[in-house]
Parts: sequence; structure tokens; C-alpha cells
Amino acid sequence: MASPLKAQAKAETRLALTQYESLLVTFFIPILALIAFSKVIKLSYPGASRIGYLVPGTIALATMATGLVSLGIATGVERNYGVMKRLGTTPLTRGNLVSAKMVAVVAVEVIQVSLIVVVGFLLGWSPSFNALEFLGAEFLATVAFSGAGLLMAGRLSSEGVLASANGIFLLLLIFGGMIVPLSSLPAIVGDIAKLLPSYAAAHLLFTSTTNGTEASVSSWITLLVWAAAMPLLATKTFKFD
Repeated sequence: MASPLKAQAKAETRLALTQYESLLVTFFIPILALIAFSKVIKLSYPGASRIGYLVPGTIALATMATGLVSLGIATGVERNYGVMKRLGTTPLTRGNLVSAKMVAVVAVEVIQVSLIVVVGFLLGWSPSFNALEFLGAEFLATVAFSGAGLLMAGRLSSEGVLASANGIFLLLLIFGGMIVPLSSLPAIVGDIAKLLPSYAAAHLLFTSTTNGTEASVSSWITLLVWAAAMPLLATKTFKFD
């Protein structure tokens, strides 16, 4: 890891893990959704059990909350207060900055996923892990959502990032196929959802933790495209000032 990237990754990770208010919200909302949809809100879910669908969906939701919303808003605020402008005068490149912030997201997600898995077990989840597929899907989802968050943060005002990130989060929470199954949505909405990283991530995390299910090749392609495009666009278009 190049020296500027390594130093920035350490700084970003330290900052991310000490923003306790942001961490509380980022951890609380996905776990609350998991408990609510598993115990209170009754929908029909594919697969052998409700909790078997909801835990991987919640992991996808948490990944989106951290990469798209938390990272996007925090970076937008930093840019608004001139932090990014000062970084722009250092040897740190746009690519270094994007990579460093993604490293910090991964550090947060290790804790996030661990907590969701523990809550899932307490709610009766009995997964059958394909570790390679699970880690691959989670990595691609992290890159895709973090890239999208940084794309917004590098171009919009802090207020614009706040509104856009929260709006997208709410839309995908309901219509993204992570918590609410596509079978509960209108057909045209379901067709659109299949093109989004939210559904692709949830589907791949579900198949990688559930016996008797097979990952859709189209979902891998979808997630790969988003994971390639978002960081590239963020790197090319990010404005330090």
C-alpha cells in the first residue's frame, strides 16, 4: 500500500470508528429492521424460513447504510468544511482518497456484520455458508455502495448529499429487494430492482448462506458492473473543493 494511501486509510479508519453517534444509527437501523420484519411485520418470504431471507438482506441493507449514507454524508460535510480542499494540496490522489475511505468502511462493516449475525442466531437463523461467495458478494456490495456515496459527496453540496443519500436509502429499503421481497412488489418495480446493487447483493448473500439455492449469474454481473462503475466515476469526478 503506497505511503499516502496507507496513512490516509489509517486516519479514515480511526475517524470512522470514533464517530459514535453515526455508528449507533448505522448499526441500530438495520438491526431494528431485522427484528421488526422477523417478528412484527408479516410478509411472505421465499426460502425455508423468514429469518433465512432477512439476515442476508439486512447485511446488504447495513452495507448500503454504511457505504452510501454514512460515508457519503460524512465526506460531503468534510468537503463543505474545506477538509477535502486541504487534502487536495497533499500527495494524496483522488484514487488514494476513494480507496482509503473504502478501507474505513470495511472496518466498520466487520463489526456491523458480526452484530447482525449474532442477532440472527438469537432469532433462530441457521445458515449454511459458502464463505467464498459470501465474502465476494459483500466485498462487491461494499465497493459499489461506497463508490456511489463518494460519487455524490464529490459533486453535491453537503445538503444535497444528505437529501440524496437518505432518499435513496429509503427508496431502496422499500423497493430494493433487501427486506421487502420482490414478490410483494408490483412486477415492473421488481424488474427494475433486479438491476440495482441492493437486490443483487441481497440475493447473492442469501444464496451463499442458504442450502438448496443457486446464485443468479445476472446478479453477479449486475453487482460487478456497479462495483466497477461507481468507484471509477467517483475517482474521475471527485472535487476536493
